[in-house]
Amino acid sequence: MATASTATTVSLKLLIDTKGKRVLCAEAGKDFVDFLFNVLLLPVGTVIRLLAKEGMVGCLANLYKSVENLGDAYLQPTTNKDTLLKPKYSSSLAADVPLLLPNTESSTTLGFYRCSYGRNSNCRYRCSYGRNSNCRLYYANDPTSTCPSCSQAMNIPAKLVNPPNKVSTSLAVDNEGGYVKGVVTYTIMDDLTVTAMSTISSITMLNKFNVQQVDALEEKVVDVGINEGVEILKASLQSKTVLTSVFLTQKAWKMGFNF
Repeated sequence: MATASTATTVSLKLLIDTKGKRVLCAEAGKDFVDFLFNVLLLPVGTVIRLLAKEGMVGCLANLYKSVENLGDAYLQPTTNKDTLLKPKYSSSLAADVPLLLPNTESSTTLGFYRCSYGRNSNCRYRCSYGRNSNCRLYYANDPTSTCPSCSQAMNIPAKLVNPPNKVSTSLAVDNEGGYVKGVVTYTIMDDLTVTAMSTISSITMLNKFNVQQVDALEEKVVDVGINEGVEILKASLQSKTVLTSVFLTQKAWKMGFNF
């Protein structure tokens, strides 16, 4: 498994229809695709925090604000507001994804804990050995939890066992981490549809968008950092033309496009 990425920017090659003032598609490598796919793991509460409540479309921001403002007297004693406002997500691959979103508490890996009763018996909690013990049936994601069976603290870290790698049978050192393979170049459409790039798909795309003037097409390489990562996340919830919204509507003058 690759070590955690420290990169804060990745490169993206845009194919722009200067006459239609739109981004037709982008050519991207593994790093940018990993970032896009990792967005699917973000809890709603984290998305709202990243986008700032004032910039949210719809009513989710109102739900978030309601939890913030609701007094503790109205909440169950076992309810922790941070569970809703600052949720955590579990991913063994997220550490290998480029850091293109602001760091939040939710970027930490979700932990699991087991009952401290009979802690000298490791198998008791992981396999069928000791199957008459109800304690082995319970796990918690908060080390302050109490075992429903024996009332002991559930504060012993549990190790999650991953299934065998079903994608590749190569050695572990060949595993690049993240979600997709790095030997392929990917095409990202304006609506964030992701496909492996090929000559045939490029021709099909030009026909689909009825591009008749090839000389109106222009390539531009842009750097995608944290600011662009946030804008992409926001636009993906509001628009079907994400790349155009992020890289043309707001940044055309910075990138030197001559429309």
